[in-house]
Amino acid sequence: MQNRGLPIDRFCFPPLLKAASKATALSEGKMIHGLAAKLGYSSDPFVETALVGMYASCGLISEARLVFDKMSHKDVITWNIMIDGYCQSRLWDNVLFLLEEMKSSDTEPDGRIFTTILSACSRVGNLDIGKLVHGFIAENNILVDSHLQSALLNMYASSGAMDVAQSLYDKLTPKNVVNSTAMICGYSKVGNVEAARSVFDEMIDKDLVCWSAMISGYADSDKPQEALKIFHDMQQHGIKPDQVTMLSVMSAYARLGALDQAKKIHQFVNDKGFGKALPINNALIDMYAKCGSLEEAKRVFDRMHRKNVISWTSMVSAFAVHGDVDNALKHFQQMKYENVEPNWVTFVGVLYACSHAGLVEEGQKAFESMVNEYGITPRLEHYGCMVDLYGRANHLTNALEIVETMPMAPNVVIWGSLMAACRIHGEFELGEFAAKRLLELDPDHDGAHVFLSNIYAKERRWENVGVIRQHMKHKGISKERGCSMIEMDNEIHEFLTSDKNHKRTLEIYAKLDEVVDKLKQVGYRPNTTGVLVDLDEDEKREVVLWHSEKLALCYGLISREKQSCIRIIKNLRICEDCHNFMKLASKVFDREIVIRDRTRFHHCRDGLCSCKDYW
Repeated sequence: MQNRGLPIDRFCFPPLLKAASKATALSEGKMIHGLAAKLGYSSDPFVETALVGMYASCGLISEARLVFDKMSHKDVITWNIMIDGYCQSRLWDNVLFLLEEMKSSDTEPDGRIFTTILSACSRVGNLDIGKLVHGFIAENNILVDSHLQSALLNMYASSGAMDVAQSLYDKLTPKNVVNSTAMICGYSKVGNVEAARSVFDEMIDKDLVCWSAMISGYADSDKPQEALKIFHDMQQHGIKPDQVTMLSVMSAYARLGALDQAKKIHQFVNDKGFGKALPINNALIDMYAKCGSLEEAKRVFDRMHRKNVISWTSMVSAFAVHGDVDNALKHFQQMKYENVEPNWVTFVGVLYACSHAGLVEEGQKAFESMVNEYGITPRLEHYGCMVDLYGRANHLTNALEIVETMPMAPNVVIWGSLMAACRIHGEFELGEFAAKRLLELDPDHDGAHVFLSNIYAKERRWENVGVIRQHMKHKGISKERGCSMIEMDNEIHEFLTSDKNHKRTLEIYAKLDEVVDKLKQVGYRPNTTGVLVDLDEDEKREVVLWHSEKLALCYGLISREKQSCIRIIKNLRICEDCHNFMKLASKVFDREIVIRDRTRFHHCRDGLCSCKDYW
């Protein structure tokens, strides 16, 4: 138009400025602003409103406010754009001040402005501002239409205030799929997956987003088998999954740890055309690593044409959790060599690897590099790794120093790490201190109560043991029961400690007797030092021998062909006796035995474990 000498009027500028409303086009936006001023249109309300929107979208909120303040006429759209700009920049105080300023102007706020603010609060989970805005709506008798109702419901649900969200949801007639999905996501976020399922089951028309939300809710609530049932039902209803759905499904398989089924979902992903997507491949790495197959995880990684920081971090973390610290550090160095800058999650993986291999000096260097070389401010996760690193290596003074000098208050995980280190190294006085600090933060923490009970039991202070157990009974606190799972013939078999509910129970216990006899011939003796209850020695031996992972192993031995790998998933940390039992069994029965416990993998081959007995 300029080259042809055609006249440029004020109506040209709003679409031009909208096109320039990206940070990459900011220089063009400023030039268009200059042209508008040169042609005398910079004080036109339509052009001014577009300028406010352009600067706000580019993150230059101060420049947007300068234009806004100079405007002689502001309509409700202009106010909405300025408020939205503050929301995008998370300047919540400015949002509230601007609302009050608008209230005293001649412009009446409408529902769209509040919908804008509440939607922003939903995205970041800002319940406090959301409540203030809700109060403003009520005080000023703002008409609450269906859009504003939905915005309020979404805000409360995304912030975890499910009592208020449920109240709003109950008043909605009719209830649409968007509102129901918000409730499912909200209940899943607070861990009430049963309430989410109740909302889901009441829905008549379910779209893909709703199905995906329910799958994600179960996967995140550590109920992977339920997530996979929903996925199967979704397909039965003819709903085709998208990439978001598949990421939740792979997360469920990762939690389940079933390698055979993981391979099938990998094939499904490829068949449905998702196999080349970067997020999918990153999820495959994580899934295979958590299912116990470093080889498959590495195969996916090596085949990727494009890798980002998540890809490298997933691989570093995979090696770390499997105890392969050499490859974890090697890949960490390789990603830097390929100019992929590590993020804070990468360093959690590196520090974890060092911690579980006793590499104190390497861990210290990695922590210093994170701060000094990459300018990453340490988070609780990093301090937790450092406490764990020092604690495992019996540098308890250094571990305590970290706890006492870190710039934020230690959380349950950090006190728990210190407590666990004290248990390993027999530092019961410091352990008692850590356990009591932990209980101040989480009075119902079963591990801390059990730890204190065990300390007193070791010292034969049975009266103190009785007090703690009575307190646990009164408060309904119980020690998490040991549970192990093993995948057989596309089915997950679950065993509890002393379990006798399996259909092949008689065979399993007969096999256990046989295994124990054979292991005793090569030096196995049940280690009952971890049984800190007032039982006689025979009863203690029985307790140890009936641990869930031993039952799962024996089921694997009567069900698997010779030379095949037996994979077991344990919900708790493996005990010393079971660890020794698995190592000896791998040699006597010539099997690879892979145990995934609460924190890491143990690959037992020929009487040795990948953790080198440092776990």
